[in-house]
Amino acid sequence: MKFTVEPAEVMRKYKVIAVVGASKNPEKDANTVPAYLQRQGYTIIPVNPTADYVNGVKAYPSLADIPGELASKVEVVDVFRPSEEFPQVAKQVAEMKAKTGRPFVFWGQLGLENEEAKEILSTAKVDFVMDRCMRVVHRLAGIR
Repeated sequence: MKFTVEPAEVMRKYKVIAVVGASKNPEKDANTVPAYLQRQGYTIIPVNPTADYVNGVKAYPSLADIPGELASKVEVVDVFRPSEEFPQVAKQVAEMKAKTGRPFVFWGQLGLENEEAKEILSTAKVDFVMDRCMRVVHRLAGIR
C-alpha cells in the first residue's frame, strides 16, 4: 500500500508543508517542487541542516528545530531524502505529532517508499503517501 489517505485530498485539504531535504539548488526537484507549491499558495517550511534559507524562506536544521508555534501549524511533512532515511524521519514525525498533535500526513516523494517507516507512522496514527510527487498530484487534480 502506497498511501493511507487519498493524495489529491491531502493537496486540497492541507496548506502548511514542512519539506525535509529542501534544497538550495534550483536544478533539483527538492527546490523546484517546494517553489511550485509556494506559487500555488502553500506555506512551505524548509528543513535542511546546511541551508539558512530555501526559496527565500528560513530553513531549520531538523523537524525538532522548528519553533513550537510554527511546528503546531505543520499539516504535512514532505520528504526529499533517500528511502533508507524514511524510518529516521518517520520517528521525528511521530515525536512531532506526540508533541503538537501534528502533522497529519507524511509524504514521500516519487520513487521513494519504506516499509519500516510505514509501520512507525501507522503506530503513531500518521497517514502517509509514498511514491508520489506533490507537484504532479496538484496538477493532475486541477487544484486551484
